Amino acid sequence: PPLQKNKKINFILKSNLGKKFVNLIMVNGKKNKAEHILLNILTLLDKNAADILINSIKNVKPVMEVRSIRVRGRNFQVPVPLMKNRRTSLAIKWIIESARKKKGKSISIKLKDEILLAYQYQGDSVKKKIAIHDTAIANRAFLHFRWF
Repeated sequence: PPLQKNKKINFILKSNLGKKFVNLIMVNGKKNKAEHILLNILTLLDKNAADILINSIKNVKPVMEVRSIRVRGRNFQVPVPLMKNRRTSLAIKWIIESARKKKGKSISIKLKDEILLAYQYQGDSVKKKIAIHDTAIANRAFLHFRWF
């Protein structure tokens, strides 16, 4: 993408978070197009684009997830704490996934709307996080099956 006057936008595009976002937006290896989409999102967010993006991802990050473990011929949903990298990538995936589900508009506008919703602790991506946390809490009785 072309150099922007705003240093925060450039910083985000070059940061690990920005690169991860671009790689997850990318479809069929079209990285340049994905970079332009992220640039459009950041310009649409206007002021505080960096803070909004970082905080929205922070609001969607899950702390726990459930994994299916087979014990004595039965499957149990065992809650497992997540590593930092997995939290971030899941949050970004969920934001992009919920934006792609929406109909109409361009992807940059849909992503901008979803990021703003996540920033306000609303939207499908935050609902998904809450649902996963609820299942982890419901299955905490099977925590003793965790050996990893």
